[in-house]
Amino acid sequence: MSCMSLPLPTIIQGGMGVAISDWRLAKTVSQLGQLGVVSGTGISCVLTRRLMDGDLAGNLRRAIAHFSIPDAVQDILDRYFIPGGKPPNASYKSTPTSTVASSGFVDRLNVIANYIEVFLAKENHNGVVGINLLEKVQMPTLASLYGAMLSGVDYVLMGAGIPTQIAAILDKLSTHQPVSYRLDVQGAAPEDDVRVHFDPEKTFPGISKLAGKLKRPKFLPIISSSVLAQVLLKRSEGAVDGFVIEASTAGGHNAPPRGTMKLSREGEPVYGEKDTIGLDKIREFGLPFWLAGSYGHHAQLKKALEEGAAGIQVGTAFALCDESGMETELKKKALRQVLINQTRVFTNPIASPTGFPFKIAHVDGTISETNVYNA
Repeated sequence: MSCMSLPLPTIIQGGMGVAISDWRLAKTVSQLGQLGVVSGTGISCVLTRRLMDGDLAGNLRRAIAHFSIPDAVQDILDRYFIPGGKPPNASYKSTPTSTVASSGFVDRLNVIANYIEVFLAKENHNGVVGINLLEKVQMPTLASLYGAMLSGVDYVLMGAGIPTQIAAILDKLSTHQPVSYRLDVQGAAPEDDVRVHFDPEKTFPGISKLAGKLKRPKFLPIISSSVLAQVLLKRSEGAVDGFVIEASTAGGHNAPPRGTMKLSREGEPVYGEKDTIGLDKIREFGLPFWLAGSYGHHAQLKKALEEGAAGIQVGTAFALCDESGMETELKKKALRQVLINQTRVFTNPIASPTGFPFKIAHVDGTISETNVYNA
């Protein structure tokens, strides 16, 4: 059954990198009838490190064995897989990063890393699975989308920017067409058109015949206002299938306040009247939408449904659950602080290299503390 014929999820488990919302969490949520979402952020590095740790349960090698091009798979295994895992004090081998002129290997690695993560999340059940990517992390986007689509990903969710190019790219990748992605380059002139390119057939000769036509996943941009929704609907060349609408209280990245950035006495961005979502306008678009940002409670779900939403997106509660990829002791420490009401969350305007405000939970012994950060 395709994602197009399934009922819309009531709960979207938010995508959280790096590997916080990994395949185990997404699979569990999906098996429970909601939308489980893997994070594609930094996933090529996650894959190579998991391989160097020995892939002790064999999950990665089981998934990668299903990939259509065995030579590409073997190349990655030859470079990174260490039977039994590397010695505890040995360094990890570096993972190449994407550039405007990435090598074929970098593209293949990004494709296969995303393929594996989605494959494992979808393995042995019929639930729906999405992938979350950041508009601001642009270099690996094309290869990441293609890898996820080769595994039959059902939804693509994208925030931290205005992803107007994605809908048309999904259409083209479904038939293995070459695609390009216009990059935001700081200091570039308005007439400059700097792009990263990806050609499925050049990267994997014969892939279009081996894989056949791919399912085009539903595209849900993550936005903060009706203004951004209107921009996406006007500028996108392909179909936008709905929206996740995040208030400024949402975890992770937040949209900056509209207009000149003003900070509170504590140093947090100040949001005002211009930053209201505008649900009346959102409803006029006639597309399903999910509300996010302090909606992780059954009463808030009820409120969202009464507002006409299809449901809610929840991140933090899933980040702290047993199935998330967060280190166990860190989860326990954070939960202890929550239970005694000693959790402080700060919206830092400069912490993220994306330039977007970013939520930081102050947890003892982590880099949220200045002395640990500077050590």
